[in-house]
Amino acid sequence: MRLNKRALLRAGAAVLAFSMMAGSAAAENVKLKFAVFSPDTEITVNTVFKPFVEALNAENAGVEIEFFPNGALGRNPQQQAQMVLDGVADLALVVPSYTPGRFPENQVFELPNLFQDMPEATRVFTRLVQSGKIKGYEDFVPIALVTTAPYSIHTNSPISSLNDLNGKKIRSTGAIEGEVLKAFGAAPIGMPVTEVPEAVGRKTIDGTTAHPSALFDWGIVRVTSDHYFTRLGIVPLVVLMNREKFESLPQAAQAAINKYAGDWMAETYIKGIGEYNASLMEKLESDPAHKVVKPSQADMDAVQPVFDKVIDAWAAADPRNKELLESVREEIAAVRAKN
Repeated sequence: MRLNKRALLRAGAAVLAFSMMAGSAAAENVKLKFAVFSPDTEITVNTVFKPFVEALNAENAGVEIEFFPNGALGRNPQQQAQMVLDGVADLALVVPSYTPGRFPENQVFELPNLFQDMPEATRVFTRLVQSGKIKGYEDFVPIALVTTAPYSIHTNSPISSLNDLNGKKIRSTGAIEGEVLKAFGAAPIGMPVTEVPEAVGRKTIDGTTAHPSALFDWGIVRVTSDHYFTRLGIVPLVVLMNREKFESLPQAAQAAINKYAGDWMAETYIKGIGEYNASLMEKLESDPAHKVVKPSQADMDAVQPVFDKVIDAWAAADPRNKELLESVREEIAAVRAKN
């Protein structure tokens, strides 16, 4: 009887130890590092990225996101995609245009007057990358695929049409935008957005292209007085995850990530940034120190032939460009039909 008791005690202790080990293993989530080079006060961080992290972590699906804003894992915006590939971060905010050559097919989105607004551009971009019609993302799992609002013109002198750009030096964000500016007689100047306020203030340049968020977030509004809201191109913004890391995760973790990637991120961004942009426009239009011009449809129709020349030249430069443009236009039509 004594031996049976000892055997039972040993067996019970073994079962208890095994249960504790199993429970401990189950409680250990795979931790993923999410790098963002922008500050933790930035609007996209607070309306999109933090809600994503909180929602995913609440799933308790065996994966936990650790959030590193303020460039904590790397401050250089040009290095964010490589950080993901090298494993410095598992996910990161990437501005594709900052890494020329890695995402060349995104250039189609920089063409002028394709998109009516940011929600349309974001939905089109999301669907085209998800469907594989936009190449360059094969080594990544795209978590967020969003865009800026269409770029417009902001100067420190009166502007009532694009023809008023003739002879002016305007900061440009890319090659296609530069071609549009040159078509209206302006001299495109390349420089980081951080240098724009000082350059405009010193009259080194006459103005810049920008979207509403950048206009306020980078202080451009403090040195410009006139704002012409035409529709130039947009700039894609993405959150990318290392594909190998994603595929190494348990199925439950992959499913949880997929639940909040793609469409969820796009619609969260559209709501949060859409409301923010609307508040900025209201603030700008109510300020007597600023003149806001929104071109009429007749004004847009008058400059469309100039836009078309830039678009046609880009499409003719490579057969793949023509395919991309057709895909974008087809998806725009599909989005407009649905909405």
